[in-house]
Amino acid sequence: MGATDALGKSVLKVLLGLVFIASAVLKIVDLDSFDIYVYSYHFFSLNLSFLAARAAIIAELVLGVGLISHTLHKLYWWGSMAMLLGYTLLLLYALHLGRTDSCHCFGDVLQLDPKQSLAKNLALMLFFLPIRKMDDWRTSFRWLMLCLAVMASSVAVFVISPPDNLTSNADPEQNLNVELFSDIVTASPLDTLHLDKGRQIVGIFSTGCEYCQMAARKLSLMQQFYGFPAENVTFVFMGNEEGVARFYEKSESARYRDVLYPDVVGLLKSVNGNFPVIVFMENGEVAHEYGFRNMREDEIKGFFAQSDGENH
Repeated sequence: MGATDALGKSVLKVLLGLVFIASAVLKIVDLDSFDIYVYSYHFFSLNLSFLAARAAIIAELVLGVGLISHTLHKLYWWGSMAMLLGYTLLLLYALHLGRTDSCHCFGDVLQLDPKQSLAKNLALMLFFLPIRKMDDWRTSFRWLMLCLAVMASSVAVFVISPPDNLTSNADPEQNLNVELFSDIVTASPLDTLHLDKGRQIVGIFSTGCEYCQMAARKLSLMQQFYGFPAENVTFVFMGNEEGVARFYEKSESARYRDVLYPDVVGLLKSVNGNFPVIVFMENGEVAHEYGFRNMREDEIKGFFAQSDGENH
């Protein structure tokens, strides 16, 4: 029974390690969405959210590999329980806020709301209890293995999906034909919105574009965090009414004033065929222009703050 019990615990430990690794890998696949999910709590700035998301993934990879290795058992056991407890506290906070969106714990493959994810975490913690006391695989290289696991996981995560703030050095206005864009915002059907007055934000999106949906979510969070007037945000869509409804559902963005633009060719030319494009305007002049990956939070926050000062 002793050998059988030890084997059973070893198998359970390996399975738990594989769960951690699977969770990390699926987060990497869905890392853009996971970045925004971390940012949505506003514990960190956008740039720090990129790093926090990757740190969580690296920790899961290291813990998963460590559990499978059967070395440094106490360290990996307590580390795993601490991570599960941390995620559990975050989920309880999400429930306190009334959130029902996916926690992205298994990327987009398995959509779990906070209640479901909380049940999953509690189940995993229960599975960890039988393996609390186990013998280590005693090797003089166990600390070296830990260091190598941390280094390999860190390199893999940052190479596969480097943070946007480390990779986006593009000219922020390269996607916009300013002359054509100015014609669009001053002609029908946008001419009645007075987008040439004061500080305005115009998001140009294709309804079926995944990066457009994530850009809208990111912009929506910043608008809510920093108090920019929602009535000064306009979404211009290429698509149809059903597509617009799906866009808001998938993006989880706030609902802003939106327009289906009839001249698809003209809209495409104005953004040089690139989606998404988000334009910050001051009295009809383009102040900033961003795509999904080069949104600069400090710059945007400054734009919002100036608008707030003008309103007062």
